[in-house]
Amino acid sequence: MPKKIIKKGKKPHKNKPTSKKYTKYKIEGDKIVRERSCPRCGPGIFLMNSQGRSYCGKCHYSEFQGKSEEEKVVEEKKK
Repeated sequence: MPKKIIKKGKKPHKNKPTSKKYTKYKIEGDKIVRERSCPRCGPGIFLMNSQGRSYCGKCHYSEFQGKSEEEKVVEEKKK
C-alpha cells in the first residue's frame, strides 16, 4: 500500500521586530550624539544597560550604576 503524500503549503509571513537603533542616540540642537559608547573599544561599540549596570559584549567591560543621590536622600529620611 503506497504512503499518502502530504503537500506542504507556503509558510505564513512573520513580522520582524523593529530596530531599536533610535534609542542609542540623542538629539541636542542640530547634532546627533551617541550615548553609552564603550571607553575601551571606542565610539563604534555601544554599552548594554541591564540590571543596574552597563556592559560591553565585545570586550566584557562593565560599569555599575550606584544609587542616585535622590534615592539616598529619600532612604535617609525614612530612617
